[in-house]
Amino acid sequence: MKPVVLSLQGCMATGKTTAVQYLQIQEPRISVSFESNRHVIEEVKRRKLDKNQYEDYLEIQKLWLKNEIARYEEAITHPVSIMDFGAEEIEFYTLNYPKSMGKNWEIASALKSELEAVRACMPARILFLDASEETLRAHKEADSTRSREFFEYYLKHLMPLKKAWFRERKDTDWFCVDGLTAEEVGEQVKKWVSQMVVF
Repeated sequence: MKPVVLSLQGCMATGKTTAVQYLQIQEPRISVSFESNRHVIEEVKRRKLDKNQYEDYLEIQKLWLKNEIARYEEAITHPVSIMDFGAEEIEFYTLNYPKSMGKNWEIASALKSELEAVRACMPARILFLDASEETLRAHKEADSTRSREFFEYYLKHLMPLKKAWFRERKDTDWFCVDGLTAEEVGEQVKKWVSQMVVF
């Protein structure tokens, strides 16, 4: 059977990580790929790169794009994998973060080969966990394990761009998590996965 890679999408604090952790316990036949970015962040710090400077931003995104390709290559060693943010996230962010800052940087051509490589690593299907701002803020406040320093910026400047971006994709399903417990969200994600693959 050809490996199947799926991905969970959404805003920070929407419940993606909790959902895939639930899936990891309830359906062990599915490999879970969590975001793995510490080494990228450390390399950015070591090189003193500034994402608000064009040339530095390109170098930073090269690191992130390379990292995502490595995640995908590991994921396809398993029959079925689900990613907590997949290649679609880094493509979106790479092209849209400068826009969110009001900068008209040329990104698509400057990172043409890197973006083409990451587009070859797209999941078969994406589930976008949607939520109201009220729900997102409640989740954020309830989670003391993460600082979420980027939350306000992400919510205000990136989420409108992100929702529009993913609404245009034909490979994305949507599910609203408002009013649901973590277990209920996990069950819905499990149900969605069962529609995508047959063991």
